[in-house]
Formats: sequence, C-alpha cells, structure tokens
Amino acid sequence: NAFLLDAFADEAPKERVVELKDGFAKILLPFSKETLRPGGVISGPTQMMLADVAMYAAVFTKIGIEPMAVTTNLNINFLRPCKAEDVIAECRLFKFGRSLALGNVQIGGRSQMDAEKPASQTVVTYALPNQG
Repeated sequence: NAFLLDAFADEAPKERVVELKDGFAKILLPFSKETLRPGGVISGPTQMMLADVAMYAAVFTKIGIEPMAVTTNLNINFLRPCKAEDVIAECRLFKFGRSLALGNVQIGGRSQMDAEKPASQTVVTYALPNQG
C-alpha cells in the first residue's frame, strides 16, 4: 500500500491491498460516487483499473516490488452490472514465466463477490523486467 501511494501520488489512489499471498492479490476500492457511470453502477474504466492494480500486486508476490513490470494486454468481460458499493478485485496468477505473467481477475461489488457472482472477469498479461 505504501508503494502504491508513493508511486501514484499524483493520482491519489483510493484502492488498497487487503490480502497478498503467493500468486494472489485482493484489492478493495471503497465506494465513491466518482466511480459510477450513468445507471448507478461501477464504471468499466474503474473495473479495468482495479484489474490492473490487482495484477500488479499479484506479480509483486513473485518478484518483489518491481515498478517496471508492465501491462501488455488486458481483456475484460463484463458479466453483469457491478453494484454501487465497495468493489473487490481478486487476482490469481495462472502462468508465471521468465518474461510474461498471466493472471485472472474477478471483480464485483462486495455482495457480488460474497455470492461468488462477479461483475467482470479479466485476463491480464504483464511483461516482467529482466531478472538476470
């Protein structure tokens, strides 16, 4: 959390890491009206940002805090509206190689995630810095 606050100070991130373990990260974004789209649901760009942050944190569980790990692809599927409440993003790495990492991120309002009915599902690919 301290790294994210420092690295993205100009953007004032509100999301926070609530759980980390090997190949896994869980991020919480407290509800804010600024994240809503017309219709009163959490916007797609907000969900994409959370997917990216969750993947970044999950990669860090493998290589440590490495700012130059970067997104190379993000493919999101919106499954149902994301409820206007605190939003959870859970990332699980499913491939971790020498140069690329792939993760699956599920995102939803807190009640949706509790019911195991995410609002969106994302596959994210990260390019890893040379660890040589």
